Amino acid sequence: MKAKYFIPALIVFPVLLIQLTLVPLISIESVIPDLILITLVYFSILYGQTYGTILGSFYGLVFDLISGSLLGSSMLSKTVAGFSAGYFSSETRREKYLNTYSFALVVFLSSLIDQVIYSFFSALDFNTNILLILFEQALLPSIFTSALSILVVIIPFKRSYN
Repeated sequence: MKAKYFIPALIVFPVLLIQLTLVPLISIESVIPDLILITLVYFSILYGQTYGTILGSFYGLVFDLISGSLLGSSMLSKTVAGFSAGYFSSETRREKYLNTYSFALVVFLSSLIDQVIYSFFSALDFNTNILLILFEQALLPSIFTSALSILVVIIPFKRSYN
């Protein structure tokens, strides 16, 4: 079988370990970036929309099983996020979105979709304002995730000039 099927499946476990142990240490007022989503968007752009959808459901299922969250909530949100990130994949535009700062914009849009769907299932509290929930649990983590995803663009360029 091709390596493109095994590498993302193997990468999810170290990324998930970092996501659950180290990333909460860099949180700002309980706003946590999503490293799993950055990985998902990268592979969705690299391999296409169908691949991103299937990989998103796999990443979401693994995250739900290991983190102990509501089973299926992260699976659904990551599936839709992988599907939406796959829109930016084509042979002519792939390098544009993976090697420029447009990657951060794609991560922001996918993260916003992911966080809105996930917060709909996880923060079902009828006493709070829906706009406050969307701001705190969808918009702020999406901004933080897209800001962190700039490292995916910067690090390869730093290495290539040395």
